[in-house]
Amino acid sequence: MFITFEGGEGTGKSTQVKLLAARLQAEGREVITTREPGGTAEAEALRNLLVSGDVGRWTADEEMLLNFAARGSHLRQLIVPALQAGKTVICDRFVDSTYVYQCLAGGARRQLLSELSITIIAGHMPDITFVLDIDPEIAMARAKSRNDGQSGASRADRFERKGLAFHQRVRAGFLDVARQHPKRCHVIDANGTVEEIASRIWAKLDG
Repeated sequence: MFITFEGGEGTGKSTQVKLLAARLQAEGREVITTREPGGTAEAEALRNLLVSGDVGRWTADEEMLLNFAARGSHLRQLIVPALQAGKTVICDRFVDSTYVYQCLAGGARRQLLSELSITIIAGHMPDITFVLDIDPEIAMARAKSRNDGQSGASRADRFERKGLAFHQRVRAGFLDVARQHPKRCHVIDANGTVEEIASRIWAKLDG
């Protein structure tokens, strides 16, 4: 099974990935957790290019190309072999993030995304996607708190500088993705305690 978590900055995806993995492992499943961009040495190197530097370092089309280069390595070296071995893969972000951040919020060409998806993803789409949803102002405050005291530039640091309007477009974009793919995507209210959110996720998966 291939499970992905999506949502804007500060929605708590990384925490929920770990909690879901632990619960599935407790049931005896073999689980691999990973993230995008990243997951392999090559993809992590590309991640560093994407997450650091000035906001205007890359155009939205350039960001998309870097994301897909990383995704190709990730799929080939980690995700597909793990799925073929019968393991459950839980990934923090996948192609929905590229569509939302680069196309819907950033203005990248959708035709480019379509062509890259056919070539790179080649049908390896998630079985289930959890979209964590929360007001962007609350999420950005969470992200800022998370990054306080950290040295260097993080993904959140770079994208936060795009401003609230960008993050509102991101939220609307993820909700649009969920509406387009109701069988795959489950919108999860990301307000409340970590445990409450985890229970909402489990209820959808177990149901």
